[in-house]
Amino acid sequence: MLVLYQFERTWGNPNLSHFCCKIETYLRMAGIEYTIKTTLPLLAPKGKLPYIEDGDLKLADSRFIIQHLKTHYKNLDQHLNPAESALALAMQRLIEEHLFWATMYSRWQYTDANWQINKRAIFGVLPPVIRDIAAIIYRYKINKQIYGHGTGRHTAEEIFELGMLDIDALSACLGDKKYFLGNQPVSLDATAFGFLINTLGCPIESPLKEYSLSKDNLRKYVNRIKAEYYPDLQ
Repeated sequence: MLVLYQFERTWGNPNLSHFCCKIETYLRMAGIEYTIKTTLPLLAPKGKLPYIEDGDLKLADSRFIIQHLKTHYKNLDQHLNPAESALALAMQRLIEEHLFWATMYSRWQYTDANWQINKRAIFGVLPPVIRDIAAIIYRYKINKQIYGHGTGRHTAEEIFELGMLDIDALSACLGDKKYFLGNQPVSLDATAFGFLINTLGCPIESPLKEYSLSKDNLRKYVNRIKAEYYPDLQ
């Protein structure tokens, strides 16, 4: 059986990792059987979570994992026409390559209160001395990545302003539909849910979270997906 390696569940959500939540949501939407092993990214392929084991195959990076699931299990996108596929890809890039960094800034830099919540959730399973050292090292690495991406070069107000534009785009794209591209889930929905629940459904406070919660359709979408595909977490 396929094995998904990810962070331990916390905050009452599927996962504190946007990308781990994305993969597990795809698995559930596609009805693919799997088991979970909780771990930290220290020894993971490419140094990040999630990754999967499928027989002799060990595969990291959510994009390659999704492609593997589409090819060898079920392709949630097989009914999409070229224009719909292009829209789905563009929205996925907006979520993963832009909105993501605003949420990371919220967790790792914005306030000390947010950092402490984030630190406990990720590193709390480790012994105190190791926990503190690992947290310092990873915080330095993540903050360097946020700066290298370009997001970290802006003020907090500028970062959240840009993130709010992404939320506007997601809200407009979803509209009053059940899923982003109609009445059935596609891979974009797995991505969108994983990132939105980690923006408006976690105890990390920011103007971006407040703005996201003001979007009635996004809030209802997250609640609906969680209720339908994660009844075990209700």
